[in-house]
Amino acid sequence: MMNGQSEIWNEYLDISDEVKAALEKDRAVVALETTIISHGFSHPENLECGRNCERIIREEGAIPATIGILNGRIKIGLDDEELKFFAKSKDIPKCSRRDLAAIIARGGSGAATVALTMIAAKMAGIRFFATGGIGGVHRGALGTQVSQPSLDISADLEELANTDVAVICAGAKAILDIPLTLEYLETAGVTVLGFGTDEFPAFYTRKSGCAVDYRVENAEEAANIIKTKNRLAIKNGILIAVPIPEDDALDSEFINDNIDLALKKAEAWGVHGKEVTPFLLGELNRVTEGKSAAANKALVYNNSRIAARIAMAYSGIR
Repeated sequence: MMNGQSEIWNEYLDISDEVKAALEKDRAVVALETTIISHGFSHPENLECGRNCERIIREEGAIPATIGILNGRIKIGLDDEELKFFAKSKDIPKCSRRDLAAIIARGGSGAATVALTMIAAKMAGIRFFATGGIGGVHRGALGTQVSQPSLDISADLEELANTDVAVICAGAKAILDIPLTLEYLETAGVTVLGFGTDEFPAFYTRKSGCAVDYRVENAEEAANIIKTKNRLAIKNGILIAVPIPEDDALDSEFINDNIDLALKKAEAWGVHGKEVTPFLLGELNRVTEGKSAAANKALVYNNSRIAARIAMAYSGIR
């Protein structure tokens, strides 16, 4: 078995035959999360999103591997009935690193967050992961923008610091403090590449005012950097930030004004912890009359395509 993972595969992982065969032949495989399906959109829009991400990855020649926990097993490469389960399960919990052992030991099910998808991908030997946007340092995490200070920092950042998977995303979610998020990644030694951009994208918009570490122009250049990092045995993740397609981007002032209003509403309503992000995204979808959700789908489709191209280029380099 690839990477000496056979014992882990047998005890904790259920990998689809298609994904397993691709890994054994060292073909290009791209991981996908299930939180975006179970918590990102309403049904049946979420099921359509999951299916489209997989379709786009296949069109580019790579193999999709959507990841979630089902009945105490980490499932890598879901079939359509399993995708439907995550799309229809309204109360399924979001699972990160801290939840993994407890959910598996109890035979439970859970949607994989960015952090957990990275962990499972690494277990299986999958090098690439496409998502919408990573979590980060929340606005007001140091008490600068809200009356009640907190230390609200996403586990995604710690996972990038410790788990050797390349994450292709549209930057950090615009509801976050992007400058502090990038400072955290710098401290953790995580390289941030801008795909065709010098500026870190802000999810719904193409620019954040913050620079990336290095710009790459194409999939081959990104793959070569990842290959070099791996040959140097650098064991943390790498972040590849892809701007949302220009035609799908939202106006920066418009979206930021609405984020500020949503943050004030969250504080007034006592929304905190892991409930903040879904609350803010829901508020934005409501006040933008669905424009933010449409932008979200457009960027995750674009990220899936770019991730597949990078994975294919990496396979060719190797």
